[in-house]
Amino acid sequence: MIKITLPDNSVREYNEGVLVGDIAKDISEGLARVVLGAVVNDRIMGMQEPVKEDSNIRFVKIEDPEGKEIFWHTSAHIMALAVQRLFKDVKFGIGPAIDNGFYYDFDTEHRFTDEDLPLIEAEMKKITKEGLKMERYEMSRDEALAYFKEKGEIYKVDLIENLPEDETISFYKLGEFTDLCRGPHLYEIKKVKAIKLLSIAGAYWRGDENNKMLQRIYGITFEKQKQLTEYLDFLEEAKKRDHRKLGKELDLFSFHEEGPGFPFFHPNGMILRNELQNFWKDLHIKEGYGEINTPIILSESLWHQSGHWDHYKENMYFTKIDDEDYAIKPMNCPGSILVYKSNMHSYRDFPLKLGEMGLVHRHELSGALHGLFRVRSFTQDDAHIFMLKSQIKDEISKVIDLCDYIYSVFGFKYSVELSTRPEDSMGSDEDWEIAIQSLKDALDSKDFDYTINEGDGAFYGPKIDFHLEDAIGRTWQCGTIQLDFQMPERFELTYIDSDGEKKRPVMVHRAILGSMERFIGILIEHFAGKFPTWLAPVQAKILPISDKFNEKAYELKEKLMENGIRAQVDNRSEKIGFKIREAQLLKIPYSLILGEKEINENKVSVRKRDLGDQGSIDTDEFIKNIVEEIKTKRI
Repeated sequence: MIKITLPDNSVREYNEGVLVGDIAKDISEGLARVVLGAVVNDRIMGMQEPVKEDSNIRFVKIEDPEGKEIFWHTSAHIMALAVQRLFKDVKFGIGPAIDNGFYYDFDTEHRFTDEDLPLIEAEMKKITKEGLKMERYEMSRDEALAYFKEKGEIYKVDLIENLPEDETISFYKLGEFTDLCRGPHLYEIKKVKAIKLLSIAGAYWRGDENNKMLQRIYGITFEKQKQLTEYLDFLEEAKKRDHRKLGKELDLFSFHEEGPGFPFFHPNGMILRNELQNFWKDLHIKEGYGEINTPIILSESLWHQSGHWDHYKENMYFTKIDDEDYAIKPMNCPGSILVYKSNMHSYRDFPLKLGEMGLVHRHELSGALHGLFRVRSFTQDDAHIFMLKSQIKDEISKVIDLCDYIYSVFGFKYSVELSTRPEDSMGSDEDWEIAIQSLKDALDSKDFDYTINEGDGAFYGPKIDFHLEDAIGRTWQCGTIQLDFQMPERFELTYIDSDGEKKRPVMVHRAILGSMERFIGILIEHFAGKFPTWLAPVQAKILPISDKFNEKAYELKEKLMENGIRAQVDNRSEKIGFKIREAQLLKIPYSLILGEKEINENKVSVRKRDLGDQGSIDTDEFIKNIVEEIKTKRI
C-alpha cells in the first residue's frame, strides 16, 4: 500500500500503481469530472498515469498552469493525428505545450499555408468528437527503436537514441497516432472544445541550424468557446501593441539586412533611450554606485578564466588581434572584475558598487531573432557589487528595494522567482548552500511571495529573477540578482580584512531593466506607444491654425524648450483637424492649438492624448503643469 497526502494534509491509502484518475474518483466523482490531472510529488501527471510511491497530490484544472500544460500538450497530439490523416507522407518531430498554447514540428513535402489551417482545425474538431482516449503504455528501448524505425520516423529514433539508457520509454496512443512522449495528457480528449490554429513557422530540428528545417504549426485550445474568444481578443490587442509595428510608426528604431539582429536607433528612439539611461544613472549615483565603462573586446584567455568558455562559448563571437585570440564580450562581469583588481581594497571599501551600461554581443540563431526582444547586440544595465559575507542580506535587500522602486515608476506589477543550483555549475556544495540561503533570507525579509525554480540558476551562483506584468497581463523576465562565490575565486580577488589578512570578497551581479533594447520593446507594448510625458520623444506639438501664426508658434516652441519641454511645430498648410489627427497617430501627449484668440490672451488651447479638448489655459500655467508632470514622472 502507498500513502497519498492531499492538500488539506489528510492521508489516504491505495494499492501501488493506482491511477491518478482513480484517486480523484475515490475523493469525489464530481472532482474527477472537472480536473485534468494532478501534480504528484512536484511532477505533473495525467489521469491515466500510475502512482507507485508515497506521494503528495494536488489536482489541477485548466485555470492552473499545470492544467494548461496537460490540456495543450494533449492538443498537440490531436493536431498531429489530424495532420497524419490529411497529409500521408508526414514525419513527426516534437509537439510540446508552451506558455500560450502548443506547437508540433512536421517534416513533409507539402508546404503548409494559412489555407491549410482551417482544414486541420476541422479535422481536429472531428477527432475530439470521436470518443478517443489517450492510452499510455511503455516499451523497452529496443522495442521502441524497432517500432519507429519500421515506421520511418527518423526524428523519434533520434530522440530515443539520445535518451538515458535506464529511462522508462512511455508512449501515448490516440486513434491511429502513436507518439513517443513522457506526457502528461488528458485521458478524455472530448474536453477540448474550442480550437484555433494560429500560425506557421520554420524550426530547425533540435534548434540546430545544421539540421533540417521542419514546419511548425502553433495553436491554442480551450474548454469553452468563450475562453477562446477572449484569448483571440487578447491577441488582437497584443498585435496592436507590437513594438516592431509601433517602432516603425513612431520612427524609434529599424533593422537592416546589413546587420541582422543589430538594432539601429533613430533620433526619437535615442530620446527615449537617453531618458531611461539618465533616470538609471541619476538613481544609481544616489544609491552609491560608481559608473564604469569596459571594452567590448577582451582576450580569449579571460573567458577561459571566467568559465564562460566552458559554459557559453557557442553564443560568443571571436576575432584575432596581432595574431592573438580575442572574444567580443557576451557579459560585462569579467571587465568589472578587472576594474576591481586595478586597486588594493580594504574591508572598509565595502560594499563597492560598480555600475555599467555595457554593450554585449551574443550569437542568436536567425530564426530566434525577434525585434528588440531577441537581438545580437544589446546594452545591459549591469552592476557588480563586491561585499563581505556579512553584508549579503542587507545588500541584496537594497537591490530588491531598488528594483521595486524602478518598476513602480513604470506602473509594473511583478512576481519574483528564486533559481537554485543547475547541474552544469561551478563551486563547492558549501558555497552554494550559503549563497542560496542568503538570497532566501533577503527575500523572506520582504513582504511578498516568491517561487523557487529548482536548478535554473546561473552556472556560478543562484539568482533572483523579476517577472514584470504589463498592461494586458503578459509577463516579461527583466531584472536579475545573482550571488557569486565563484568568480572571486577564479580571479583570485582579495581585500585586506580588519585582522590584516587577505580574504575573498563576495560578488553580486545584477541588472534591473535587463537590457535597454528589450526593456524599450516592453515599454512600447506596455504603453501601446503612448509613453508617459517624461519619456515621450515629443512632449508637445504646437498646431498653428494657419500660416500667419507660425512665427508665434515658433516663439512658443522656444519658450517650451527653455523649460526643458521637447516641442515641435506642425507648420504645414493643412486644416487644423488634419494636424490634430496626425498628432494623435504619433501618440504625442499634448497638442497645443494656437490661433488669434490664444495669442491675444497669452493662452494655448490644449488637447491631451486620450482625453481630448481640455480648453484654453494660460501658457505659463500649462508650462508649470507639464514641467511638474515630467519631474514627478507621472504615468
